[in-house]
Amino acid sequence: MITVEQAQAALAAWYAASLAVAKSQSYEIEGRKLTRADAAEIRQQITFWEGKLAAARNGGRRMRIGYGVAE
Repeated sequence: MITVEQAQAALAAWYAASLAVAKSQSYEIEGRKLTRADAAEIRQQITFWEGKLAAARNGGRRMRIGYGVAE
């Protein structure tokens, strides 16, 4: 199970990558060099780690979000 601290660290790394790439720079994470072309993957990883962080804070349970339509 991923801890809150692990998820926060990974999320911080991906946020840093996003900021660097947004400034037209490259960024290296886990031995892999990312560039602007990798922006979609960076966003996907941020979404993934945000979910992992939320789950870790919620005791490992997944949160369900329901959407309804107002009449």
